[in-house]
Amino acid sequence: MTVPSDPQFATGMMWFRRDLRLQDNKALFFALQNCKKLHAVFVLDKDILDHLPRADRRVEFIIESLHALDASIKHASGNLQAGLIVQFASAAQAIPQLAHELQVDAVFVNHDDEPQSLQRDAQVRGHLAKNGIHFETHKDHVIFERSEVMTQSGTPYGVFTPYKNAWLKKLQAEHVRDHDASAWHERFCARPASHAKPVPSLEAIGFKSTNLKDLHLPVAPSGAQVLLEDFAPRMSHYKDTRDFPAIKGPSYLSTHLRFGTISIRALARMTWPLSLAGDLGASTWLSELIWRDFYHQILHHHPRVVKGAFKPEYDRIQWESGAHAKKLFQAWCEGETGYPLVDAAMKQINQTGYMHNRLRMVVASFLVKDLGIDWKWGEAYFATHLNDFDLAANNGGWQWASSSGCDAQPYFRIFNPITQSEKFDPEGKFIKKYLPQFKDWPSKALHAPWLHVDKGMTLSGMKMGKDYPLPIVDHAQARESTLKRYAVIKNPNLA
Repeated sequence: MTVPSDPQFATGMMWFRRDLRLQDNKALFFALQNCKKLHAVFVLDKDILDHLPRADRRVEFIIESLHALDASIKHASGNLQAGLIVQFASAAQAIPQLAHELQVDAVFVNHDDEPQSLQRDAQVRGHLAKNGIHFETHKDHVIFERSEVMTQSGTPYGVFTPYKNAWLKKLQAEHVRDHDASAWHERFCARPASHAKPVPSLEAIGFKSTNLKDLHLPVAPSGAQVLLEDFAPRMSHYKDTRDFPAIKGPSYLSTHLRFGTISIRALARMTWPLSLAGDLGASTWLSELIWRDFYHQILHHHPRVVKGAFKPEYDRIQWESGAHAKKLFQAWCEGETGYPLVDAAMKQINQTGYMHNRLRMVVASFLVKDLGIDWKWGEAYFATHLNDFDLAANNGGWQWASSSGCDAQPYFRIFNPITQSEKFDPEGKFIKKYLPQFKDWPSKALHAPWLHVDKGMTLSGMKMGKDYPLPIVDHAQARESTLKRYAVIKNPNLA
């Protein structure tokens, strides 16, 4: 790769956001290529952090990854005076101010298409423009974005399978090529003394340590590589193992994808050839990556989904409300519904910040279609608790479960939490991990324990209703109520 003899800009700034890596980082590639010297910046954005719980695994993940990024810049540049400039401030204000202080000619970033982020970037762009500073953005978080994959009539896709087919048809090697900027790493420049502070601690920004170190979630690009190397030999079996929470089936890379400690192009480069060769596991996992692109383009074209249903008629549904709804929701949040698979899944997210994808569908369906609670309540709960929270995917998943979104399951398809448990955790291994009071129960009795209470008490002395709650709703009755609730979709007069 040839280094340009005369870069366009004397001094530039790389503003890292959800791309905490040096490897295959598109904006960084162009920043280093086009700047004689480059400052690396990350802003711990108060506009985001102020709304988070004080003990948040995601913030700890970011802080640990910033330490790694800072060390990588020093090592890659061969300059111990280089490194990451980290500020704890409002990014919309801090970036223009830093650009002025550092006397940069250009600021480089990767796209972030969430509505709040777009507003922030528009504000930053305006401030920079007033000072004659170039602001350049690149696609990095997905393979295809915005309007890159459209129908033949030029409209955005609203159904996944046609989108996937068009996505695969469009894909070429250039779309997943490695943007290797190592030839220009020496252009990372020394930080001015006023900005040479170390990455702040959690306590310095008002947060507390979590149990992140106790979880099997290694941080930073090195952690992502560990997970990828572990998943690679298992990928061929992904189609057969992905739905069983007690089996090591997933890649566990979702948090790394969310914060960009691994490149989506690197994953596609690995998976696409295997898929073309007929590897069903790789094809299934590639489809999961395509779903991610799909939801991001939905958010881009239909930002209204943040506040309401993709299918507007679903906003007519009258959800449960008042004290009764709050009580049901609290039981769901705490994993006290009386349905073991649902409760174990909620214990998992509360204790670890992770939830298996099959279980995300199960608990979402249960909240919306068994308890009659507005899907937005569950979406908000996941947004607070998931390590890998991503607005586009989280919103898309909840709208899918509530049947209000694009390509969603029909409203009359209602997951049965008992049969889901019997099918996807047949031996109860996952249930027993998070509900240890069932450790001595036979597997067949675990899925609907209130039907086997005598046998359970004989084995463990556990009393239903005391040591474990009785079901807070009868599924068969709830199904009938849901069908009546959703009838307003077909008949607005019922609203």
